[in-house]
Amino acid sequence: MSDHETVTVNDVPSDAAILDVREDYEWVAGHAEGALHIPLDQLPGRLEELDPDEDLYVICRTGGRSHRAAQWLVGQGYSAVNVAGGMDQWLESGKPLVSDNGLKPVVL
Repeated sequence: MSDHETVTVNDVPSDAAILDVREDYEWVAGHAEGALHIPLDQLPGRLEELDPDEDLYVICRTGGRSHRAAQWLVGQGYSAVNVAGGMDQWLESGKPLVSDNGLKPVVL
């Protein structure tokens, strides 16, 4: 049983605080505009970058890493929601992507 909520990409509010926990190369290739990038393995050391009073919508490529991250964040007292299907579903749903490499955004 999960101790955090899971939503689909279509249920992520337009003004949501999105936390992307994918690796650097995945982020550079394509991500949700305005998202915060903290790779999963860096999360414990960068916790101070997150607002404990804000609902965080945690996303990765398919939902596995974001599930673990959301579960861990809730255990640390944060409000975290897992985004099911991750960036793969984000792309399939037609939600906007941006890249940091000057190329057309893609999900890796």
